[in-house]
Amino acid sequence: MKIGFALPQFHHQAYGIAQTGTFASAIEEAGGASLWVGDRNLAAVRPAVGYGGQGDTIPEELNPAADPFVLLGVAAAATSRVLLGSHVLVAPLYPPVQLARSLTTIDLISGGRLLPGFGVGWSPEEYQAAGLDFTRRGARMEELLDALDAIWTTDPAQYEGAQLSVPEHHSPLKPARKPRPPFYLGAMSERALRRVARRGDGWLPLIVVPGYVDIDGLVAQRSQLDELARQTGRDPQAIDTVLRVNIDAGTSTERVADTVKEVHERTGIDHFMIDSMYDVDTVDGSIEHARQILQLVAKG
Repeated sequence: MKIGFALPQFHHQAYGIAQTGTFASAIEEAGGASLWVGDRNLAAVRPAVGYGGQGDTIPEELNPAADPFVLLGVAAAATSRVLLGSHVLVAPLYPPVQLARSLTTIDLISGGRLLPGFGVGWSPEEYQAAGLDFTRRGARMEELLDALDAIWTTDPAQYEGAQLSVPEHHSPLKPARKPRPPFYLGAMSERALRRVARRGDGWLPLIVVPGYVDIDGLVAQRSQLDELARQTGRDPQAIDTVLRVNIDAGTSTERVADTVKEVHERTGIDHFMIDSMYDVDTVDGSIEHARQILQLVAKG
């Protein structure tokens, strides 16, 4: 199994981001396989839609949020082996040229270790702050993927769609990963799973330990994704999976490790991203927490 960890980005850990390089190198030395960021452009005081599209509240842990691109760049410079991913960037919020430039830079600094994960998000206020129509976020995501593909694979590059327009421009600086970095996509609904089936190189699901561990649901969703992929003429085995594991406060490392092993045994998922922001306050504590989980998983 490959076990990765979230970089210090949210909640109390956000105030320790000066230790990002130390954290990244320590996780790599301990045997971690990957390092990850999320994305929260803002947490509205009175949200119209709550966390994950449910209710009308957002966890206070998401109020302080460090920049994901900067953190990945620091981690890239501090490591030589681990993969560097986003689970997920709310990609439609970003202009395609600027998004491509940031991700290309990270991929080149890391020598091709970038796993960019994208989602459409659930916060109308984030779209309002970016001057965008929240109701068109799915269509904007589709065009964004096309625009990124054009920018990353052609020179000169251009793109013209109903939502996005990228004028023809010189585009000689390309990512190290060829022909482009893979598209990992977050999805829970059937519509989003269809996008993964058509466009995704990877799928990014989520569980919460111990609050929401639906292994049967994961199996069913992956089966649905595989069938949708076959319907589009794609080989389901070409679509990777990285499972995000959020840890509720007060959860033991033994419980986390046991859950990871059970999910692996029952689903075949072999790459996990573990986020301790709800459970661990300090960067040093998060490093030790990660070491313990790696040791427990390695015991089998």
